[in-house]
Amino acid sequence: MSRFARSFLAFLALGASAPALAGPLADGDKMAIMADVDRGADTLAKNALQIWNYAEIGFQETKSSALLQQQLKAAGFTVEAGIAGMPTAFVARFKTGEGPVIGLLAEYDALPGLPQAAEPVRKPIEGIAGHGCGHNLFGAASVAAAIATRDWMVAHKIKGELRLYGTPAEEGGSGKVFIVRAGLTKDVSAMIHWHAADSNSASQNTALANISGKFRFHGTAAHAAAAPERGRSALDGVEAMDAMVNMMREHVPQETRIHYVITDGGKAPNVVPDTAEVYYYVRHPNQQVVADIMDRVKKAAEGAAMGTGTTVEFNQVGGTFDLLPNDTLGHVMYDNLKQVALPSYNAQEQAFITQIQSSFPKGTRMGDGSVEAYSSGGLTPASTDVGDVSYTTPTVGMVAATWAPGTPPHSWQAVAASGTSVGTKGAVVAAKAMALTAAQLFQSPDTLAEAKAELDRRRGKDFVYRSLLGDKGPALEYRNGK
Repeated sequence: MSRFARSFLAFLALGASAPALAGPLADGDKMAIMADVDRGADTLAKNALQIWNYAEIGFQETKSSALLQQQLKAAGFTVEAGIAGMPTAFVARFKTGEGPVIGLLAEYDALPGLPQAAEPVRKPIEGIAGHGCGHNLFGAASVAAAIATRDWMVAHKIKGELRLYGTPAEEGGSGKVFIVRAGLTKDVSAMIHWHAADSNSASQNTALANISGKFRFHGTAAHAAAAPERGRSALDGVEAMDAMVNMMREHVPQETRIHYVITDGGKAPNVVPDTAEVYYYVRHPNQQVVADIMDRVKKAAEGAAMGTGTTVEFNQVGGTFDLLPNDTLGHVMYDNLKQVALPSYNAQEQAFITQIQSSFPKGTRMGDGSVEAYSSGGLTPASTDVGDVSYTTPTVGMVAATWAPGTPPHSWQAVAASGTSVGTKGAVVAAKAMALTAAQLFQSPDTLAEAKAELDRRRGKDFVYRSLLGDKGPALEYRNGK
């Protein structure tokens, strides 16, 4: 089992006994919903692979968003685009009357720096980005689940509202935060999401809170040889800051993660750069600790500017909460995931998986592809803007095996698999489990009430949601060097 798979299992149990609240769907309903997803599997795959080819980065997913919106409109959903100040965000609604509001999340942004062919060997292709986290599969499967749930609602005259939220820029742009902050999810009874992975699991675990942003240094340009005394290097400011932050690592809580890339270091060695920029992420399981550490990083930037005769400004890009588990919903999702037949692979797909695995370091742990046992409360060493959703709405998620066992996310191997039938077969599993869960929750008012009560218990009676982004708007150009 890979580190990514293990991260979605529990290391600490938080009352994981299953509540006997949600009655299972009738066998006929289960079969009908899964058959509906199967009938749409070719469309799911086509959509996922088209979005894989688009490989659009955060807040620029124009074609990817439009494709998913078109599918939903054709299925009878009313679509509102450009929500919460984000041109590529949308919400699709299907309402049959008064009743529960069940939401599904969809993502579709790609990662810069990972263009890769859908082949089991390292083969960069033209482009600036690749789907190294499988968001092409995420968005397509969520739409397929929404359509299958909608068909079941019509067939059984189910009252309520089904929503799908198209959420851009999960990779650093915190798209869901703006949707939550705008109040667009406040009446949702339960929110369902999933993620591409190298395993199958419905364990409900937490994640790292995250604050990110860009430090822009300003100096004075000069000839680096003829007049160096006239220059003040903005790059010196960046490097001095990075050195101080790297020393700071010894003196932060051990769960902290700090990463950075220099996004602008000057243009020519013989020109003292008058501008330079470094892009930072700070993560920790606790939101307040993240804020405190980022304040220390900011002070390091100010000290670096003072010491190098430059100035510095900070532009926050993202800010997300940790992920709040909900076992009430988690057991419903787990029971439904176990109902779904896992994919079998043909000879070509199995050869692809085997060759991908040959590229992994010796000793990489690989799971067997079965559904992992349910558990709760483990720490996922990553961040997601689903965290803000989970603190304001009862939220449940799962992962499906869309990559070869052992594949790390944000890798060329993940990009490759996400562009093949190995990936789309896993996405079908996710679509079925989500649709079954959504249908069951529409008929389970007691479960929804207990899920809300669990949310209230976990976040505390005095909880008031305040975004880590404050009132800052979406950083729509954060992938364009701005």
